[in-house]
Amino acid sequence: MSLPDTNSDIHSDTNADTTIEPASFREALGHFASGITIITTQIDDEPIGFTCQSFYSVSMNPPLVSFSVKANSFSYPKIRQAERFAVNILSSEQSHVSNQFAMRGADKWQGIDWQLSPLGNPVINDSLHWLDCKIHAEHPAGDHLIVIGEVKGLNLDVRGTARPLLYFKGKYGGFAGGEE
Repeated sequence: MSLPDTNSDIHSDTNADTTIEPASFREALGHFASGITIITTQIDDEPIGFTCQSFYSVSMNPPLVSFSVKANSFSYPKIRQAERFAVNILSSEQSHVSNQFAMRGADKWQGIDWQLSPLGNPVINDSLHWLDCKIHAEHPAGDHLIVIGEVKGLNLDVRGTARPLLYFKGKYGGFAGGEE
């Protein structure tokens, strides 16, 4: 991949003093397709979870992953207290699960079938995959926290036909046709 030369027709309307409007920023980032996960833990027999699309791998050795969460999140302080979490990677059939865990103040677990992982985190049945993690580090970043987890266990879905739940331009989607 090569970068455009300085004489190209690409123009930038930004400079160091420009304020980026939150709505424009959100719209621009909405053009980046991402997978959908549910981050979960359990503390004092209470399952905790929230929908998260800002999840990614960090390192292979040691195996590290990361997600971002609002600094004023209701759920995250309980995850921090538990010092562990599971990442439930949703399948294309689980948009209703994503919507349910995105709500605030509702019983997010109503009608959700789940079981405990080896570390004691809720794993949502029929998720594409799940990762069992211990909190490795946490970094403040603007109005969010970047959480890094060390993967201690995982489970891969054995159904070869399963597809991930994707989010793009404010809508759920998936892969269209074709083989992997």
